[in-house]
Amino acid sequence: MYQKICSLFASKALQKGLLFLLVCAILGSLISTLPLFDTFNRQWVDSTIRNNGVLGVGYFMMFSAGAMAIGCPRQVMAFLGGYAFGFMQGTLLSVAGALIGCMLCFFISRFLLRPFIKRHYAQRILRVNDFLKDKPMTKTIVIRLLPAGNNLLTNILAGVTDVKARHFLTGSAIGYIPQMAIFALMGKGIVVLSIWKIGLSVLLFCISTALSVRLYKQYKHSKLIQSTAASAVSESVRA
Repeated sequence: MYQKICSLFASKALQKGLLFLLVCAILGSLISTLPLFDTFNRQWVDSTIRNNGVLGVGYFMMFSAGAMAIGCPRQVMAFLGGYAFGFMQGTLLSVAGALIGCMLCFFISRFLLRPFIKRHYAQRILRVNDFLKDKPMTKTIVIRLLPAGNNLLTNILAGVTDVKARHFLTGSAIGYIPQMAIFALMGKGIVVLSIWKIGLSVLLFCISTALSVRLYKQYKHSKLIQSTAASAVSESVRA
């Protein structure tokens, strides 16, 4: 048990994620407390986003979807969503924004950029296609649960694979929820300066990362076993 915990904290995925959480917490605290950011914090967010009704929601959705479509980390948008709207609404809006950004990248890649991407990322496309071809929805969820990784590149590469859009997009929507909720909770905790909310978001992040890394390793391991078995069968047939 102790070795498993040590190996988890030694993983690059968790280290990067915790560093990202720390950066978000520091920046959020500065914005919440320093007079330098007072105008941005209270007046701009309240008037433009939080208390601007449907228009404020629309602004946030357009901004978050556009930002994530060009590669902004989805955790940042979830943090901002929690900061502006609170935990529940911030989570839902940031997940919706991430899904819209994902759809934009996926379909632009599939219908407009396929020849260019295949020419420059052939090996990566093969690896993604090989991973997603069996149980694509479940494996997409696993990919989205991982705290590390390039969201933009995943969307682009998936667009030129054989995976069906409905499987990839549904899996993405489900897989986005845990981490978006965690970072929205962090954003909400920063606003009200709640130590327990911030601490809970860190704890949930560690648990989420442990589960996602474990699932990913299991799928990779099962894939390796299947590949080895297929090779053995092929060799026996030729013999």
